[in-house]
Amino acid sequence: MPIVALKDVRKSFGSVQVLHGVSFFVEKGEVVALIGASGSGKSTALRCIDRLEVIDSGEIEVCGHRVDDPKLDLRRLRQDVGIVFQSYNLFPHLTIAENIMLAPRSVKKMSKAEARAVAEGVLAKVGLAEKADQYPEQLSGGQQQRAAIARSLAMEPKVMLFDEVTSALDPKLTGEVLRVIESLAAGGMTMIMVTHEMNFARRIADQVVFMHQGRIHEHGPAGILDRPTTPELRDFVAEEL
Repeated sequence: MPIVALKDVRKSFGSVQVLHGVSFFVEKGEVVALIGASGSGKSTALRCIDRLEVIDSGEIEVCGHRVDDPKLDLRRLRQDVGIVFQSYNLFPHLTIAENIMLAPRSVKKMSKAEARAVAEGVLAKVGLAEKADQYPEQLSGGQQQRAAIARSLAMEPKVMLFDEVTSALDPKLTGEVLRVIESLAAGGMTMIMVTHEMNFARRIADQVVFMHQGRIHEHGPAGILDRPTTPELRDFVAEEL
């Protein structure tokens, strides 16, 4: 069974239909790159996977949870699915370690000492072990984004979602964050990422899903970026180079 399955997913905002029957499947340990121009529906599709948006019709199953079920246990879903956004959403009045400890303590009911050990472990994983007791404003944008990734990892998710996590960063800081994501991929983490980083997608994606006007226009291994079969993907790749 795939760990993530979208079947004929449709979503509108008012009179504007954003997703027109989107279907794709992700196996455990796969990395999927969702690509496409702004407004193509890729971020909406990602948000539907974590039930941040409620779909109009179709089916979504993630880690055994039927996300389209009105009776879905959101807390259990979000223990299995981590999501990292373009904005880091770190609490400025808390240290980096305290930011990371919040969810393990409130959701998993860990003791302060247990949660601190988890925070230190995930910060080491993203190369920020020495920043545990600093505040977000003391970190660069790339470091804050890595801390946001560490915060998601602290819940030991089975699937990680990344929504254009490098789009607000300069090239040097982008490289820092992408190296962390690459190390997670090497460790077998299942990931779905909305990205404009085509070279990165070529390097680590098992599947590339190209969305255009709310539909999946092309879908296949990363090689489709070098051999597009539709003019839309050809034009998109050319613009991103």
